[in-house]
Amino acid sequence: MTVTDGRDLWLRRFHPAPDAPVRLVCFPHAGGSATFYFPVSAALQGDSDVTALQYPGRQDRRSEPNVDDIGALADRIAPVVAPLFDRPVVFFGHSMGAIIAFEVARRLEVQGHTPAMLFASGRRAPSTRREENVHQRDDDGIVAEMKAMSGTDAQVLGDEELLRMVLPAIRSDYRAIETYGPVDAAVGCPITALVGDDDPKTTVPEAEAWRAHTTAAFDIRTYHGGHFYLSPRAAEVIALIRQTLRGTAAVG
Repeated sequence: MTVTDGRDLWLRRFHPAPDAPVRLVCFPHAGGSATFYFPVSAALQGDSDVTALQYPGRQDRRSEPNVDDIGALADRIAPVVAPLFDRPVVFFGHSMGAIIAFEVARRLEVQGHTPAMLFASGRRAPSTRREENVHQRDDDGIVAEMKAMSGTDAQVLGDEELLRMVLPAIRSDYRAIETYGPVDAAVGCPITALVGDDDPKTTVPEAEAWRAHTTAAFDIRTYHGGHFYLSPRAAEVIALIRQTLRGTAAVG
């Protein structure tokens, strides 16, 4: 599968840094898009070449079919990300993005590409499972879930036309993550799990279970907040990522 012509569809660089010694690849949550990571990219200018994934079915890719299977999505992303491994690469995924990052890492390891670190944020470990059916709800039920999680721009939730435009992608993402796993595989890169102490989607023990999914080092960081603890705790999380990026660059 050749991806050269289509790579720009998947990868977004808001602050290109082609000469940076390390890359950070960011994977959005369910219903999310690459622009979620714009503030991260802005904050880490000078430390990394920050790249964010743009999944099909949203924003400038909304005319493309949605992908409602994690494995199929990882299969498509892996060859797009592989060329980025001309230097050390760190993965960061939030919620569904953490699982996609993990599955992409599994696929790339087979090709000899191992991330220097995988940050798994706001998501329970692949081997854990809950029975969830948000993707089977009607539109109002999905909107209620989005509001409860506080991860969607209030402007979107208040704009009926825009909301109806993004709902198919959100439903598809929920279907993908809610039908995933359980998976007992492990990767060879270190994993740092990040979790909010009041996250209704991931308990601290469920985040701790990521320990079994790496044959390398494991760490867990707990922050005050819910599923999107990232927003109020952005400075702390970015400081952690920056420390990791600088350490990775120093090792080379």
